[in-house]
Amino acid sequence: MTMFAACNAKLAEPQIVPAPRSLEMGEGALNLKGIAIFCDPAVDSLSRFALDQFSGRLSMVTGKKSYVTTGEPAGKGLCFVKDVSVAPEGYRISVTPASAVVRASDFNGFLYSLQTLRQMLPVSIYGTAPDPGADWRIPCCEIDDAPRFGYRGLMLDCCRHFFSVDEVKKVLDVMAIYKLNRFHWHLTEDQGWRIQIDKYPRLTEVGAWRNGTMVGGDWNSNDGIRYGGYYTKDEVRDIIAYAAERGITIIPEVDLPGHMQAALASYPELGCKGSKPQPYEVWTIWGVSKQVLNVGNEKTMRFLEDVLGEIADLFPGEYIHIGGDECPRDEWKTDPDCQAKIRQLRLKDKDGVSAESRLQNYVTARMQKFLAGKGKKIIGWDEILEGDLAEGATVMSWRGTKGGIKAASMGYDVVMSPTTYCYLDYIQSSDMEKEPFSITHQWETPESVGESAITLEKLYGYEPLKGIPDDAQKHILGVQCNLWTEYIAEPAHLEYMLFPRVMALSEVQWCTPENKDEGRFIESLAEHELPLLDYIGVNYRPLGDL
Repeated sequence: MTMFAACNAKLAEPQIVPAPRSLEMGEGALNLKGIAIFCDPAVDSLSRFALDQFSGRLSMVTGKKSYVTTGEPAGKGLCFVKDVSVAPEGYRISVTPASAVVRASDFNGFLYSLQTLRQMLPVSIYGTAPDPGADWRIPCCEIDDAPRFGYRGLMLDCCRHFFSVDEVKKVLDVMAIYKLNRFHWHLTEDQGWRIQIDKYPRLTEVGAWRNGTMVGGDWNSNDGIRYGGYYTKDEVRDIIAYAAERGITIIPEVDLPGHMQAALASYPELGCKGSKPQPYEVWTIWGVSKQVLNVGNEKTMRFLEDVLGEIADLFPGEYIHIGGDECPRDEWKTDPDCQAKIRQLRLKDKDGVSAESRLQNYVTARMQKFLAGKGKKIIGWDEILEGDLAEGATVMSWRGTKGGIKAASMGYDVVMSPTTYCYLDYIQSSDMEKEPFSITHQWETPESVGESAITLEKLYGYEPLKGIPDDAQKHILGVQCNLWTEYIAEPAHLEYMLFPRVMALSEVQWCTPENKDEGRFIESLAEHELPLLDYIGVNYRPLGDL
């Protein structure tokens, strides 16, 4: 074979996850070593910053200087062009042996084009050490790509167990590689309050700390070790900025009016009086506390508005998650303030929905109206559908898919996050003995585990629009996985539960069904994605025991 023929032969198809909408291979390759990067003057400043970062990393690992310049390309180069005809978050890449042209209409589009270019290069592009001997060519190809869903999320519970700023950033880094764009941050719970609120300092002085934690699945145990932590507002701002540079919007969650025992331990006057007042402490066991906020007391409602007001001022994204799940209403039945509020609002048991359930609707609607005044929209777990729900709320369907089907059919926007596919705290194999202790071990046996296991293949096979009426599918904003951390205390375990299942999720979120291919995906995991995680120091569950 002549040298000319060798240089122009087709290279192997790059392993890109999530798979692009369209990828056509050409002949030859473009060497990025020392390449000039041309930036359209119309490209925004965040995208230019991302190009500067890419250029700096490319220079360091290849050992040959690259640079970013504004202007028309002259000769070989990598050219980034703003093109309003490209779909939101989409991009086009055209590579020839002489140059490459990247087109996008927005920051995320340019960012994702860079992620795709990185996946076509040696994994050392993600490192901080020179690797001049590696092959720094990308194959000639045409890529036309855009996401299937606009909302591509991951939820992390930092309440049951607290994770450092560095660990949160590590999760954000991997999310960015696989083009996820929403980080749902669960910040308040019965077991711990994790965010600084200036007007209510006891929320972190008291509510961020519990006097021990139950051991394994033994509800009567306590390890006796004081446990806790919280994020200061400066730390939150740092994480918000870090996420934004990676195209990720943070959605904070303040779960209300249940899951509030840490707040009640901090401010007992917000609780229900009822017939049997009980002392409050930050909960040391898992599950759902029956002690809830006294929403018949105007002081409690002002507390919620004050807290959500500080949250809304801190987080720039359009959504605030207000929880709304698993709220026990027993205390409301005997609390004089709550019963007085029910009478004042003329709430009745009707159509199978209790007056107390409708009292929660009142709380949801009031918080929604308050946050709308702050320019924010609400998301709530699918329990907010019980009774009346104001127009404009977004429903997160977690109790299977029925809530999402119902909400979309009623005209509400929906994020699909069903336990049956998207709960990454669930065991990863039907062989329980091979997996670390999880919430599945708490309520399943080796004989019964069966379909409750969320294997990589099961998650990959999830179709979010299944069962959604055709005329309601426009209301499905996207898909989110959730990682609850009752039994996940260490970063290595956290990462083991997330990866590589998050990569499978990324294809569910990004790819149309016809572009998904499990065989191709598993091959890419083995040959590129898992070596990449090894390289950047992220733990994961090996493929061998699937």
